[in-house]
Amino acid sequence: MIKKTRLNTSQILILVFLFILFLGTILLKIPIATKKSIDWIDAWFMATSAITCTGLATTDVGTTFTLFGQIVILLLVKIGGLGIMVSATIFFLLLGKRLSMKERHILSFSLNQDRFGNIMTLVKKLILYSFLFEAIGALALFINWIFQMNWKYALYYSVFHSIASFNNAGFALWPDNLIRQNDNPFILLIVSSLIIIGGIGFTVLLDVWNKRSFHSLSLHSKVMIIGTICLIFSGMIILFLLEFQNPKSMGNLPLNEQLWASYFQSVTLRTAGFNTIDIGGLQEYTLFFMCLFMFVGAGSTSTGGGIKVSTFTVILLSVISYLKGKRSIHLFRKSIDSSLIINCLAISFVSLMFIALAVFLLTITEDAPFIICLFEVISAFGTVGLTANFTFDLSMGGKIIIGVMMFIGKIGPITVLLSLSREEKRTINYPKEEVLIG
Repeated sequence: MIKKTRLNTSQILILVFLFILFLGTILLKIPIATKKSIDWIDAWFMATSAITCTGLATTDVGTTFTLFGQIVILLLVKIGGLGIMVSATIFFLLLGKRLSMKERHILSFSLNQDRFGNIMTLVKKLILYSFLFEAIGALALFINWIFQMNWKYALYYSVFHSIASFNNAGFALWPDNLIRQNDNPFILLIVSSLIIIGGIGFTVLLDVWNKRSFHSLSLHSKVMIIGTICLIFSGMIILFLLEFQNPKSMGNLPLNEQLWASYFQSVTLRTAGFNTIDIGGLQEYTLFFMCLFMFVGAGSTSTGGGIKVSTFTVILLSVISYLKGKRSIHLFRKSIDSSLIINCLAISFVSLMFIALAVFLLTITEDAPFIICLFEVISAFGTVGLTANFTFDLSMGGKIIIGVMMFIGKIGPITVLLSLSREEKRTINYPKEEVLIG
């Protein structure tokens, strides 16, 4: 008698992801999608980059893909930004299908929600908010670009870049990304605002909308808002100090454009890979600094990747508490459970292991400096999309490594490992004994 195999929630999420990725790869490979033929590996890489909301590209989006191909990329970005299961839910609802309890549980798991009784209400608000902010962003961009190009192009460019910005995917329709827009503060402000809103997390947006007062917000929302502000402006200051004299990046720009470039690139480190300066011209120490920020990433239930701002904050607070000799972590008159600290450490450790392995393999397959390989891997893992002009030169092996890292970064390293493990039916407790550390 054949034993029926049951898939766990992580395995189902990954299978749905892979299925949509397969369809996206096929659609990008067919002749109608491209102006010139591309290899299967490039079609797979671009589909992976789009559905993970990364923005790394082995070929230029604007000159390689037709309107059909660009729309496919945009749809994959939208599916990845909303979340695989949320997008699948929309499809089921359009067909008039009701979700089962198991499907609701999977949907809750994908959104990091403990309770799934009101999950459909959350999904509807999530969809409404995403389309609302994208529409506002597109309108603002259109008002600016209508004076620079034909209204049809202005409308299409506005919609494309608004969706890419909100979903933290650094795809642009210009070969130089957004470098030509560095002297336009209005465009930079709109794009960066969309990146921040999309990267802070839908649960925070809902909390802010419902509470309307910082004091009444949940602990998670407070951590995300303060953490995001601190990371953006500290990143801006450090980037400016490191690069304001570098003629290969921003050294030749006026002071106001240097400040805008520093601010914008700091925002993009929240996992949106647009660039207004030549990343390949940055100093090595600047690239390493950016790696640290890209590793942190955006917020939980957001369109971004990384280990998340909240994870980094909990680890930082636990270290500070340990150095002060405190046994517990307190923040805004709330205590953080020790099990959460263990989860944060596990996420960070597993993430570092994946990154270390990928960098090791990339240094074997590619003829490039170590810092360039490290930057590319962390950019892929954090679903950032920034590159030091290296993605175009990747070998087939390098493309596979970076593509897999984008997949792991989007799905989450813990989810990947859980999909490979079996659930324990019994928990056995053993006597405790101390282990010497430090």
